[in-house]
Amino acid sequence: MPTTAATTAHCQGGTVFGIDARTARVVWTAALVVAGLYGVFLVRTTLLVMLIAVLFSYLIYPLFVLAQRVVGGRIPRTPLLCLVYLVVVALVALAGGLFGSQVAEQATTLAHQLPTLLDPATLERRLPLPGVLEPLRARLAGFLRDLLQGGSSQAMPFVRNIGAGLVHLAGNLIYVVVVPILSFLMILQGPVFDELLVTMNQRRNGAFWTDVLHGLNTVLSSYVRALALLSLATLLAYGLVLSLMGVPFALLLAGAAAVLEVIPVLGPLVAAVAIVGVALFSGYEHVGWVVAFITAYRIFQDYMLNPYLMSEGVDVPPILVVFGLLAGEELAGVSGIFLSVPFLAAVRMVAMQIKLHRAKITSPVAPPPA
Repeated sequence: MPTTAATTAHCQGGTVFGIDARTARVVWTAALVVAGLYGVFLVRTTLLVMLIAVLFSYLIYPLFVLAQRVVGGRIPRTPLLCLVYLVVVALVALAGGLFGSQVAEQATTLAHQLPTLLDPATLERRLPLPGVLEPLRARLAGFLRDLLQGGSSQAMPFVRNIGAGLVHLAGNLIYVVVVPILSFLMILQGPVFDELLVTMNQRRNGAFWTDVLHGLNTVLSSYVRALALLSLATLLAYGLVLSLMGVPFALLLAGAAAVLEVIPVLGPLVAAVAIVGVALFSGYEHVGWVVAFITAYRIFQDYMLNPYLMSEGVDVPPILVVFGLLAGEELAGVSGIFLSVPFLAAVRMVAMQIKLHRAKITSPVAPPPA
């Protein structure tokens, strides 16, 4: 009859009731990971709303810090944050009151005129061309006519997809209220997060995780603020220049270009094609100047303004940006497209922190001076 010590030794050897203990631990860990991933999938919408709230808080927090510097601690944290939110809401309402009606009117007019503008029968007569290309008018009009007729078979499915997306968006308008509330609470609890970082830094490997969180904060804040400034610059530049040039539907096109600015690489390209296409089919006579302006502005923004604003850890190679956009669209649709670049930037930052942490561990310690 085996003794208690023998039984204990047998259990420590790796089998309990014929089951290998190490294999059981591996299976249990895998089951927990799968269950966790399934739980994340079930609450994916909630997590997405929380993430958008975090990104939105990065837009408000610099204004809150500026307000704290101005008042010098004379107003408590909560009333001051409420005041900042009221100012932001007032500015948005003012901008909507000044330009919202014009944009809505231009959108309605364009929707009514779109069938006429895309009518292949009158395209040759309305096509604006310089004198050098006048002999090619018939061929260019025929090419565009074939292009329009070939794409008409895909128009209805495309419109149906847009309609379904708008219906889904209308059903989620509650998040327009939820996101600012969540971001308000996140900013309000900022000191609590700072205390957690201090506590974490005192634990084992705490310095590494603290550096990772600080790096994520830097990357996300830099990305969101840069994106907001780039969109604002696009709105002002396109709106002002296109209006002065007399391009039809200038404010509407400028607003669409500003919104598309949140999609790196592909967004500005789609906006440029849309602006040139609307000007071309509307019979605008100076399309060449529109192309020259868009080209000059993209050179300025992509090679000067964008690198300056996104210089803090958001330097993602263009090929990874395109891959992230395609993969994000496949995984999460429009939300995946928007979140792909900050996700790639965050992964890149975490990889850099791991490399730096390993370098600190493996680097030889210098002997103390004699």
